[in-house]
Amino acid sequence: MPEKLLVLVGSPRRNGNTATLAEAVQRGAESVGNEVALRFIDDHISEFLRDCRNCRDANGECTISDRYRSLFFEDFLTARAVVFCSPIYWYGLSAQAKAFFDRSFCYYVASYPRSKDVLNAMPGKRLGLVLASEETYPGAALGIVHQVQEYARYTHSDLVGVVRGVGNTRAEVSEDPSRPIEQAERLGREIITRAYSDYRLETQRSPRVWPGASRI
Repeated sequence: MPEKLLVLVGSPRRNGNTATLAEAVQRGAESVGNEVALRFIDDHISEFLRDCRNCRDANGECTISDRYRSLFFEDFLTARAVVFCSPIYWYGLSAQAKAFFDRSFCYYVASYPRSKDVLNAMPGKRLGLVLASEETYPGAALGIVHQVQEYARYTHSDLVGVVRGVGNTRAEVSEDPSRPIEQAERLGREIITRAYSDYRLETQRSPRVWPGASRI
């Protein structure tokens, strides 16, 4: 049965390196029969989070007149898997990508009348992270990876893969010798099925990571 995947693009450039990688994720996911929605966040967000105490209408709804609500409820909450795609700006997520996380507060916070429904739909997703930068310096991505790891922990979701591509000019990421486009396609193909482990001291687990592998 097809699974639903949301690819969220936090870049303002429709044909830049981040978009190139996002499209590779989409191709990979569609190649195994999954349903994919690729969304540019700035098509849906026009403002940052306000003070919800002063912003809500009489029914408890956000009064910011953009398309974030439909993106969050119709695409994000219903997705089995979500891949966040962003350029690295000042060693962090783009403002668009960060705003997606911030704006969700309006709907899961207790002051939203149907917050319990939102809280029930947020956990348990399979998450991926795709980043583009012009620096090869490994530390450039660490803050973002940590932030999304913490989001995954907070929402009881699994961060199953991170892809990083390097390029500056338009779609130059395709020339990155580490082959991030192939990695992104693979992430798209495997995001539902890829093995994931995050052990705790009390975790019951097999002594073998890959039970199907032949013994040496």
